[in-house]
Amino acid sequence: MAEVTNTEWQALVARIETLEAEAEIRRLQARYMFLCDTPLPEFGVRNDAERIDAIMALYSEDAIWEGVGDYYDNQFGRLEGTAAIRRHFENFWGQKRDPELLLNVHYLTSEQIQVSGDSAEGQWVHCQPWIFSDGSSLLRSSRLNNAFRREPNGRWKITRTRTENVFVAPLREGWASDFAKTSVLMQPA
Repeated sequence: MAEVTNTEWQALVARIETLEAEAEIRRLQARYMFLCDTPLPEFGVRNDAERIDAIMALYSEDAIWEGVGDYYDNQFGRLEGTAAIRRHFENFWGQKRDPELLLNVHYLTSEQIQVSGDSAEGQWVHCQPWIFSDGSSLLRSSRLNNAFRREPNGRWKITRTRTENVFVAPLREGWASDFAKTSVLMQPA
């Protein structure tokens, strides 16, 4: 059996670090989407203020959150820094809505993650059905082009959320015959 050279060993370590970074970024993006779902499925998060705190823990202090393209430029705009991003989420969940949002679930697909040392970019396509208390529903799809950074403590954080509309399609009333009003995941097992 041939001995592994130092160069080969370093290359192997770099490949493992890249795979670990990709896995952490994948979990980070999925957690963000999970926390944005309605009804909230996160055990121990009791209200929208705690939901927002959990989401904000995923972002770096200098993060950017933006909607781009014809449809999202006017709807979302560009937010810089965690204070502005927090206000965005407080405006979304902090108001009583009429009609009330009953269901919103994020499905991620077409993943591409590129890691370069302590920074990375990821692209996804996501679809999300929305169901409202007045019986209206829609299906929304977006492309995501997000950026991430490994912080000094070794944890990855989101540095940019960039979303571009693909389509919004109204769905006929009653297209989903049964759906959860609350998540059982919020209850102890």
